[in-house]
Amino acid sequence: MSDRLSILFQHLLPKQLVTTLAGRVAGARGGGATTRLIRWFVARYRVDMSEAENPDIASYASFNDFFTRPLRPGVRPLAAADFVCPVDGAISQLGDIDDHHIVQAKGHRYTITDLVGGDATLAEQFRHGRFANLYLSPRDYHRLHMPCDGRLMRMIHVPGALYSVNPVTARGVPNLFARNERVVCVFDSPEHGQFVMVLVGATVVGSMATPWHGVVNAVRTGRPSQWDYTDQAITLAKGEEMGRFLLGSTVIMLFRPGAVALNPDWTPERPVRLGEMMGNAPR
Repeated sequence: MSDRLSILFQHLLPKQLVTTLAGRVAGARGGGATTRLIRWFVARYRVDMSEAENPDIASYASFNDFFTRPLRPGVRPLAAADFVCPVDGAISQLGDIDDHHIVQAKGHRYTITDLVGGDATLAEQFRHGRFANLYLSPRDYHRLHMPCDGRLMRMIHVPGALYSVNPVTARGVPNLFARNERVVCVFDSPEHGQFVMVLVGATVVGSMATPWHGVVNAVRTGRPSQWDYTDQAITLAKGEEMGRFLLGSTVIMLFRPGAVALNPDWTPERPVRLGEMMGNAPR
């Protein structure tokens, strides 16, 4: 299918209905039918089950249990760096925030204010900062981890569309990441200042979840929601789990000016692994 036809299909697809149905299938405990679905998925996307803590496909009660499976201890060691990669995936885009704009793809940009749900005060902290957008394909491990130590300050759920977030759609749908549903998590690092991790929803992404809240978007009301955690001591260490996708998507990180010098080996479309060096604080 050509890029143009793929984008047209995205526009015409009843994305909310498809996502709801996919969520029901993924959460169902279907016995043999669930096992057959998982086996097909593993073969179709060449999932490496040897890295899973539990490689026995038949033991997963639901597709969601399989999809959010933990890795074996030690299979993703953390690099000796100030910031580590929070996911398995591929780099979509990264680099400097141009004033308050982020590059989505060639010819497409969007603002950090739109990305974080319209909060101009929050967005202002990241003007001229740096960003990294990491895409998780269906075959990837789908838990997200902390790039550095941080204390949770706020979480914002922003309702939106459910376009696919694959590279073809990123090239063809303007404002993709600022129009899709997303969960904005604001952290404060004692060493590096405030940073943001944005979990972006997509077609068939049934839900996004965090350890401190559970499923964030269990019911899609169409209205933004916000939680303030400044009166709680929710702290997560570098490499600790901070969220998961129930089916795949993308995570966007925002860093304040001068907080991080990104890994010079990181370039768009490069595959990345959880725990590898993402960058260091400028010395």
